[in-house]
Amino acid sequence: MTVDIGTGDGKAVLRWARAEPRRLVIGVDANAAGMRPSARRASHVPNAAFAVAAAEALPPDLDGIADRVTVQFPWGSLLRGILSADGAVLANLARVAAPGATLTILWSLVARDRGTIGPVPARPDETGYTAAGFDIRELGVASVSDVGSCGSTWAKRLRAGADRPVTLLRAVRR
Repeated sequence: MTVDIGTGDGKAVLRWARAEPRRLVIGVDANAAGMRPSARRASHVPNAAFAVAAAEALPPDLDGIADRVTVQFPWGSLLRGILSADGAVLANLARVAAPGATLTILWSLVARDRGTIGPVPARPDETGYTAAGFDIRELGVASVSDVGSCGSTWAKRLRAGADRPVTLLRAVRR
């Protein structure tokens, strides 16, 4: 089985599911209200599903099933966990990823954001990813194509890649 697990408002999840009907695409977010409109539309997209959960406490039903894990424009505790290489966040992402699965994370953080989310490093601690079982293959500035192809409505609202820098991390689960 091929499974994508992604975060966000669910619109990208529906697009991914429609584009690849043989894949199961699961949208996960701690904010149920943000996913609600897309979850309603999912009744017409049989390979799309949604789960309300924080990255620090993903459901055990997801253990080892994903061959792609995508985190798009995280905020709050998820962004803090990704940048500080928090063990709980990375352990849960690793737990749902099958061996050989890809992890793709896009985020945008500017100086004024730090007052909202608290102190975080500018770049993630790569040793935390290694300890969680991920080998980082790419870490740097996201291309315009990377941002455009992610399908994130949040990226559009932020004008990510145009008015705000975007960072891309790609890794593989050992």
